[in-house]
Amino acid sequence: MSASAEQDNLIIFDTTLRDGEQSPGASMNKDEKIRIARALEKLKVDVIEAGFPIASPGDFEAVRAVAESVRDSVVCGLARALDKDIDRAGEALKGGARTRIHTFIATSPIHMQMKLRMQPEAVLAQAVQAVKRARKFTDDVEFSPEDAGRSELDFLCRVIEAAIDAGATTINIPDTVGYNMPQQFGELIKTLLERIPNSARAVFSVHCHNDLGLAVANSLSAVKNGARQVECTINGLGERAGNAALEEVVMAVKTRKDFFQCATQIDTTQIVACSRLVSNITGFPVQPNKAIVGINAFAHESGIHQDGVLKNRETYEIMRAQDVGWSANRMVLGKHSGRNAFKTRLHELGVDFKTDEDLNNAFARFKQLADKKHEIYDEDLQALVTETSAEIANERIKLVALKVCSETGEVPCSEITLNVDGVEKKAQSEGDGTVDASFKAINKIVDTGGAELQLYSVNNITSGTDSQGEVTVRLRRNGMIVNGQGADTDIILASVKAYINGLNKIIAPVDRAHPQVETPAAPKL
Repeated sequence: MSASAEQDNLIIFDTTLRDGEQSPGASMNKDEKIRIARALEKLKVDVIEAGFPIASPGDFEAVRAVAESVRDSVVCGLARALDKDIDRAGEALKGGARTRIHTFIATSPIHMQMKLRMQPEAVLAQAVQAVKRARKFTDDVEFSPEDAGRSELDFLCRVIEAAIDAGATTINIPDTVGYNMPQQFGELIKTLLERIPNSARAVFSVHCHNDLGLAVANSLSAVKNGARQVECTINGLGERAGNAALEEVVMAVKTRKDFFQCATQIDTTQIVACSRLVSNITGFPVQPNKAIVGINAFAHESGIHQDGVLKNRETYEIMRAQDVGWSANRMVLGKHSGRNAFKTRLHELGVDFKTDEDLNNAFARFKQLADKKHEIYDEDLQALVTETSAEIANERIKLVALKVCSETGEVPCSEITLNVDGVEKKAQSEGDGTVDASFKAINKIVDTGGAELQLYSVNNITSGTDSQGEVTVRLRRNGMIVNGQGADTDIILASVKAYINGLNKIIAPVDRAHPQVETPAAPKL
């Protein structure tokens, strides 16, 4: 690489709102997408892929809302290489300050033969047509040859060259199924840049999946070999095993600037706050030993490690916790905090209320929580807003009252009253514990259609015995998977809230189009 490569900008393309949402149960509503988009903008992400506008009216509205709300980052919409998809994306993005259309079609033999049922020449022609149509809406067009990692090299080069000639300004090389090895993937990027005559006219990007745990390694290998955009997600969120984790890619490039000849524009002090927000909204907790954003990422248990860090931090720490936001100043609210302080802090966290009534309802919940906890942190506020928006969006089932009994030597029991479609209903049940009894009581009232509980997870939002417990449940019915969330200082109540939230989602599913077929037929991308 040339000496000027030291000053290259590595574009960070965040797809948490699109690919990250494909994690089973991670669907976000419009307001939640806006909250995350604002956090990503504060993080100084270069490009935010807001969604797949053709998938559903809800996705279309969410992309449009994000495009109208974000001004500093480029807002991107995904579209298959189909006229109707591209037109829909263009319509959703037209109110944005800076926009991009990302269109794609599969190029690997197995995908072309078994999924698309198209000949290579037809795929090439459709790719060119898609890029040309996207250019009618924006000068910023990204093209992806899906499953590039398993595509034949000669054909891949032909398609990419044609896409650039048609007007694509970014070429994204996806490792769609996480099949590639780091050295192999890096060499592929280098080869493409060298073999394609017009490669200098486009930014080359990578989008790596984590099926073999190599998404970040493959992405960084690509960067080392000339890629200048990485598509990634907060916390590595994504379907199957997830995507390359934004925080790991960014901090690897920043920490090893001696190795990588590029830098990002990311404000790394916002990483932890953004990670917690995404975790809170999606219901996917961050594992304690997760790099960068896990709660143990900068913890030292070993006596040898502790001694070394006390003498010189760099003996066992290659990054400062403050640099990723672990020790950022936070405003602590309490029972004496006023509405203005509450409103101001939420605004700083990217939450604004549409009406005074919404503010009053949220503030009332805040006061109720303040009566239970002495100090309320940002994480508590995020959970409060997430829970409020979940209830507003799903009103068919509401909790009215809960009474549980747990006594040594006795069978735990629960009595619950729900409001279902405006009618109050009551049921009692016994169980292996109070949570089990409560769920069984709910099932006596609500026809769940055979919904299966696949996951029950409890995490503390902050520290201390008065901390709110955040409960996530995962439900599956007829192939559909959703997450339900609830938070409360009473873990039993939080569990019931989470179960009800999940049931509300599963009894009113939203169909989503699959991006690879002409007729939408699957609930995820």
